[in-house]
Amino acid sequence: MIPLTLEEIAALTGGRLSDVADPSAVVSAPAASDSREVEPGGLFVALPGEHADGHDFAERAVKAGAVAVLAARPVGVPAVVVDDVLDALAALARELLARIPGHTVVGLTGSAGKTSTKDLIAQVLPELGPTTATLRSFNGEIGMPLAISHADAAARYLVLEMGARRIGHIAHLTTIARPAVGLVLNVGTAHVGEFGGRDAIARAKGELVEALPADGLAVLNADDPLVAAMAPRTQARVLTFGTAASADVRAEDIRLDPFGRPSFTLLADGISAPVTLDLHGEHHVSNALAAAAVAIGLGMDVGKTAAALSCAVLLTPGRMQVTERPDGVVVINDAFNANPDSMRAALRALAAMAEGHRTVAVLGEMRELGEDSRDGHAEVGRMAAESGAAVLIAVGREEADVLADAAHAANPALEVLRAADRDDALAVLRGLIRPGDVVLVKGSHSVGLEETAERLAEPDTVV
Repeated sequence: MIPLTLEEIAALTGGRLSDVADPSAVVSAPAASDSREVEPGGLFVALPGEHADGHDFAERAVKAGAVAVLAARPVGVPAVVVDDVLDALAALARELLARIPGHTVVGLTGSAGKTSTKDLIAQVLPELGPTTATLRSFNGEIGMPLAISHADAAARYLVLEMGARRIGHIAHLTTIARPAVGLVLNVGTAHVGEFGGRDAIARAKGELVEALPADGLAVLNADDPLVAAMAPRTQARVLTFGTAASADVRAEDIRLDPFGRPSFTLLADGISAPVTLDLHGEHHVSNALAAAAVAIGLGMDVGKTAAALSCAVLLTPGRMQVTERPDGVVVINDAFNANPDSMRAALRALAAMAEGHRTVAVLGEMRELGEDSRDGHAEVGRMAAESGAAVLIAVGREEADVLADAAHAANPALEVLRAADRDDALAVLRGLIRPGDVVLVKGSHSVGLEETAERLAEPDTVV
């Protein structure tokens, strides 16, 4: 983080100092909203959570090394007390960006693939200059400003995910970090329950390109009609990516190796270069093309872009994270989140990785589909039935039953099992899997299947 004194933070957030012995004390490490992630010299941001109030952890955070707390009330330890902590965090992020000379904000959004694509961009753009990117999948009004606090004055590119749960969210995020580059990956079914339909999701995602300056760059998916239709919504230069022949940056000759890792020929500006990804699943081709379009649009050579993509590795766990145990069981941990689109991609990857092995799909409920939930779960059940999986374990309650019933109806030969929760799923797996199986674990974050996948991947798991 760019160093700021407590006095400066109070001034720029409209706050007052409380229990501060030295107003000139400097915050030099990033901000954190989790007291367990506080770094010495950092700032603890006290926010109410789903299960606890951050103000209750203020003392713990200071003992862990926080210089002070950004809080809505005095907390008995050094604090900058403000009227609204979220507004103050946004103001802090704006000031930090203002102190980074010559920076370029690359904003990206989409219903699926944001974090994987962000991780690819973050591994390609350093060829052009120092790059800072969103942590994990911090993409909202809390996470994005926290990510900005990790940048230093040398950063040239800031790659920031921008997520939305309703109209206006992305527009708000662009007032905190004004993008020069805006990338829209796709318009799918993630959070369709909150939005009420894909057209509404498209309106929300398009807020990113509307915020671009005339000399900016909009990077749009030519393979997604709702994204391609966003071109008239921006004054910026438009660069498209995809497999469509009309795409400015495209892929040809897509191939998968026995582990589902894609290779393809990258084409742009009349130049071609080979790419071999160390990531699993054909859907990563689109993510890689998006990253390539951003880099090429910013002036990077096509050959260097392809080489950087070929060197990229998985950075964020829980997204097509593949582990092979000593007994030959392959565990695919794609359990960070789920919607019908990402379920389809994961099941395709599972099928590509089968290579004569028995495949097991452990699919948890998708909890953000709203009134389309039953239809969405039934759709995924049919996908599972058609995927070639030998066994399906549906995890959850009512919606998991819908998924399981649809799968059985579509393919009565498929072995369909049910599990109430993540622990039950692990117990079922321990009694089922055998050496050489390929196991996909995927579901909404709140189902907790990440832990199931992690525990299953441990070498000493009983088979």
